[in-house]
Amino acid sequence: MRRRAALRAAIPVLFGLGLAAYILAPFVWVALSSIQPERELFRVPPHWVPRQLTVDNYRFVFTGRFPAGYEQAGIARGRISEKARDALPALRNSTIVAVSVALVNLVLGTLAAYTFSRLRFRGAGPLYSFVLASRLLPPMAVAIPYYLIVNRLGLLDRYAALILIHTVFTLPFTVWFLTVYFRRVPPDLEEAAFVDGCTRLQALVRIVVPVAAPALAAATAFSFMFSYNDFPFALFVTSTIRSQTIPVIVANTAINPDVSFGVVAVTVVLTMLPPVIFALGFRHYITRGLITVTTTR
Repeated sequence: MRRRAALRAAIPVLFGLGLAAYILAPFVWVALSSIQPERELFRVPPHWVPRQLTVDNYRFVFTGRFPAGYEQAGIARGRISEKARDALPALRNSTIVAVSVALVNLVLGTLAAYTFSRLRFRGAGPLYSFVLASRLLPPMAVAIPYYLIVNRLGLLDRYAALILIHTVFTLPFTVWFLTVYFRRVPPDLEEAAFVDGCTRLQALVRIVVPVAAPALAAATAFSFMFSYNDFPFALFVTSTIRSQTIPVIVANTAINPDVSFGVVAVTVVLTMLPPVIFALGFRHYITRGLITVTTTR
């Protein structure tokens, strides 16, 4: 009986470890590839445990100094891989755009969701339905119209174009998500604030927002990740490194037939850093917010 009980207890643990290994294995492989010489990546049979480590791939991205693999392959290869040097400016662009989109969602989404959850006004139902329905629109269905609008406004190859487009696609989800959460907040808390002399806006900022902090973090994380990971619109409305984001640069680097795999791995590792930092910093709030809204439904 004890063996059966121990086996039953061990099965979920083993399953969880296997699932974690399945999910994390590609990330570990990319991280290890970024710190190995290129010749080590093509050894047959492969070395599953790296025997030679180097920071030459990172040095190339940060300083432009060619790794040893480039010198062995010749100058032409070094020139083809030069696009990877744009990874750092692109990472800055992605972070600026994604943070801006997250902040816009946080402010506008909070105000709109609070309005829908607390106030009754003519047309509230149809307007709320329109907001939700707009989220169901396939992004590619409006790619060309958006490009024409951005071009007419003179915003091509600018941060503003990406911020506006990403906000259009993320704000409906934020409004729905926060509306569901705000409806769980007892109105008595706000009524007590009104008795003390608070206005509606003050009650929102001082009472509702602190209570809804987990949901706000989860909605902000969603909008941040959508913007950070977007590739099609970033490709359409940007043309130079002044505003190109990291998904575009990684794609441009990876599609070169003679590019160094170690350098590609470096760009992928750099791409993962901001989302990982963001998730680690807000993981408790994000988990609480998602769980609460899920149980509400």
